[in-house]
Amino acid sequence: MKTLIVAAAEGESINPVLPHTAEIIVGLIAFLLLFFIIKKFVSPKFEALYAERAAKIEGGIEKAEQAQAEAQRTLEQYKAQLAEARAEAARIRDDARIEGEQIISELRAKAQEESARIVAAGQTQLETQRAQIVAELRGELGRLAVDLADRVVGESLEDEVRRRGTVDRFLDELDNTSAPAVK
Repeated sequence: MKTLIVAAAEGESINPVLPHTAEIIVGLIAFLLLFFIIKKFVSPKFEALYAERAAKIEGGIEKAEQAQAEAQRTLEQYKAQLAEARAEAARIRDDARIEGEQIISELRAKAQEESARIVAAGQTQLETQRAQIVAELRGELGRLAVDLADRVVGESLEDEVRRRGTVDRFLDELDNTSAPAVK
């Protein structure tokens, strides 16, 4: 209250909202000084940091776009290699199938050759055994025929030449009668 009384005595108007002129001048000088310092020193640093950050962001975007383009190229290369590998696998599979068919054909041919050889060997063996059996039967039949002729004729066929002639005649007759049935 004393200030009001002193202020009223001095003749100044008392307005509690309006500051003194000296305070306004000091505030204005301090504001201008602070504005000059911010404009001269702080603002350029903020502008440089802002520009640097914007450049980094733009560079990051460009790098990201480049990386994305590179990834797309790599993906295309991968897809091309994959398609090429699939085509190669299909070709190898086809080659293996064809080779398998060739091996099967070769094995069949070898089996048929072996079968023919075995059949031929069997036929040769059968012919040999047949000839051997026929020879044995001729000898046995000859002896039996001589014995039978001895008994029937009553004469002795001891003589070798006679016996052989009789046996040969008998066998020839036997061959002539049985030849159409055998063949």
